[in-house]
Amino acid sequence: MDFVDRTLKCVECGKDFIFTAGEQLFFHDKQFSNDPKRCKDCKNKRSAQRRKGDGAGRRSATETRTHCSQCGVETTVPFRPTQGRPVLCRSCFQAQPAAAAAPTGEVAGEQAAVEDQVREQASAGAVTHSSE
Repeated sequence: MDFVDRTLKCVECGKDFIFTAGEQLFFHDKQFSNDPKRCKDCKNKRSAQRRKGDGAGRRSATETRTHCSQCGVETTVPFRPTQGRPVLCRSCFQAQPAAAAAPTGEVAGEQAAVEDQVREQASAGAVTHSSE
């Protein structure tokens, strides 16, 4: 397939930019179906804004309402729980004895994953309780 340099218009600044034959070949190889919309300057500005975290173009975190696997209280978590894996509310997690005997095998892996999730939630302040 032969590719030829094409001139496209940036959707942000309105300037023309060249979509080179090499870039078109790359898009074709990756099976991208759409042409680029932004020139390199606008693309770089946009990615810098995302890295900086100013909210431009950022997606909100996924929040999922679920029930605690131990007490049944409805809680909100910033991830989609995996089916079959327990999700603990903050108080149930904090009530667990720290010096409890460590489980073995698959249970230990699941418990460690849940504990990591709850720690991340707690540090982000994202776990909330509702009394609905």
